[in-house]
Amino acid sequence: MAKYLLLKHYRGAPSAVNDIPMDRWTQDEISAHIQYMRDFAARLETTGEYVDGQALSPEGTFVRYDGEGRPPVTDGPFAETKDLIAGWMVIDVDTYERAVELAGELSAAPGAGGRPIHEWLELRPFLTESHTTAE
Repeated sequence: MAKYLLLKHYRGAPSAVNDIPMDRWTQDEISAHIQYMRDFAARLETTGEYVDGQALSPEGTFVRYDGEGRPPVTDGPFAETKDLIAGWMVIDVDTYERAVELAGELSAAPGAGGRPIHEWLELRPFLTESHTTAE
């Protein structure tokens, strides 16, 4: 099994087919979208492929270490547009092909008008240690 991170972007990814921003959706459209995500996660729980997932607020702060005895430096409370992540889901699947299949299915979550968004999701494998054998 290999773990993959599915990233949903607020902005910065290529435009979705149904590219109406969520802040212009009705409450029913938002509820339907969230329910699709919950149903998708619940189905993957039954197959053992779901690890975790969360929606994220658009607010955030960059933080960095600024030296011994000094407080962390912050830049914000904004993030660069390209860095805004709407949410994420971690899956644990047997193959890259399965990860692509699931990401494609998740991209079809409903949006404005109840139509699938067909949004671009970023699929990132978790970095793992390579296993070598010494003789």
